[in-house]
Amino acid sequence: MVMTLESLPRGHSARITAIAWDRLAPDEGQRLRAVGIDTGAEVTMAHRGVFGGRDPIAVTIGRMTIALRRAHAAAMQIEPLARGNL
Repeated sequence: MVMTLESLPRGHSARITAIAWDRLAPDEGQRLRAVGIDTGAEVTMAHRGVFGGRDPIAVTIGRMTIALRRAHAAAMQIEPLARGNL
C-alpha cells in the first residue's frame, strides 16, 4: 500500500520515498527543493488546516516548518518512521 504525505497523522514522522514532480508546476517543484523537500527528506506532520479541504498542511523538516497544499503533499510518497526519530 502506497502512503502519501497528505495522509500522515499529525505528530508522526516519515521519510519521503518518491515525488511525482510531473504533478507539480516546475516553479513549485523548484521552491520545494529549495526548502529541502526531496526524496530522502524526513518530515513530521505539524498541523492541518481546519476549513473545508483542510488546506494548508504544515510539515517540519529539520528546524523549519513549511506550509504545503494538500495537492502537493499528495504527490509525495512516504514511509512512516517510528515516532520521535526527528
